[in-house]
Amino acid sequence: MSIGMVLLTVAAIFVFFGVAQRVLDRMYLTDRMALILIAMMFFGTLLPNLKFGLFEISIGGGLIPLGICAYLLIRAGTNKERIRALLGSVVTGAIVYAVSALILPDEPEQLPFDPMYLNGVVAGIVAYAFGRSRRGAFICGVLGVMLADITVAILNQMNGVQQTLIIGGAGAFDAMVIAGLLAVVLAEAIGETLERVTRGKKVPAHSSIKPPTKGRVK
Repeated sequence: MSIGMVLLTVAAIFVFFGVAQRVLDRMYLTDRMALILIAMMFFGTLLPNLKFGLFEISIGGGLIPLGICAYLLIRAGTNKERIRALLGSVVTGAIVYAVSALILPDEPEQLPFDPMYLNGVVAGIVAYAFGRSRRGAFICGVLGVMLADITVAILNQMNGVQQTLIIGGAGAFDAMVIAGLLAVVLAEAIGETLERVTRGKKVPAHSSIKPPTKGRVK
């Protein structure tokens, strides 16, 4: 079982026991909706890819995550949040691609871990920084990894490397899951901490209602 499927299983357990209720509320998702979407992503990766000419898309690793991002964009509170999420996705994708092209070695075997895991972590951190909200962070993380993967495939084809473009396949799916979940966790943890700090600094308002005074008994 890949790391992406393991993380989806853990997320499903949290949702089932109500641990993620606060996060789901912020993302306009119910427990049932979240469990259905997680199941669709999990089992969708086991189905054959959908083919469209020169590229393919994984049902669980590409189609379902794209659908979730589209839903979150539609439910976003303002156009500013939508634009920030889309621009953040482009920036996240660019940074993930830069890390893959400039920092990681040409031979992945030189690393003690799958480089896609690092891409997922980098995407998750950058996605939170630009998305900020739970919805925006998830969108930036998922779409950012997709854009980086698509960029690599296109550049390979331009350089004469015959490679089928598979959206949401194998390693990209793991990176998307890592990025999406990490971005949301960071948004929730840091956002909650900042809210508590802000509430703690507020001086409690004194009541303007004065207790009744007893009249003097003559």
